[in-house]
Amino acid sequence: MAAANGYSIVELLATLALVGILALAAVPTFAGWLLDLRRDAAVSTALHAAQVARQIAAVRGEDVRLCGSHDERRCSGLGNWTGNLLVASEVAPVRRSLPIGANTQLRSNRSAIQFEAGTGHATPATLVICDRRGAGAARTVVVSRSGRPRATGPGEAVVAC
Repeated sequence: MAAANGYSIVELLATLALVGILALAAVPTFAGWLLDLRRDAAVSTALHAAQVARQIAAVRGEDVRLCGSHDERRCSGLGNWTGNLLVASEVAPVRRSLPIGANTQLRSNRSAIQFEAGTGHATPATLVICDRRGAGAARTVVVSRSGRPRATGPGEAVVAC
């Protein structure tokens, strides 16, 4: 009788079971990683929106406001900015509308951040970005009086979501 080549069914099933167990162990890690990426994208969007508003105010000499919008056309006037960030001025009611990612909440302690014409100085504000993990994974974007935005790193944001 010739020597058999290949693997037995028992060996194949054992390998398949091992691969399945490893895949199940990796799913929570990948889910957390995906939430981190979405949250970080929302932080980047908020930083970008504040920088654009400050630049337009300083360079074009227009009063510019940054606010939350639910319809991409008007400021909502609320502290809940989930949906879109709107950069607007009197000259152009909508300069930019930047979407905030799905399953990400963005809240502000102001209904709008006003950037002064010619200087870029702003109303100081704090934007809190949360996801389903709550305050432990939250990040904040702080806009200073000078109009400069900065983001907090891991463990720095002590906020309620």
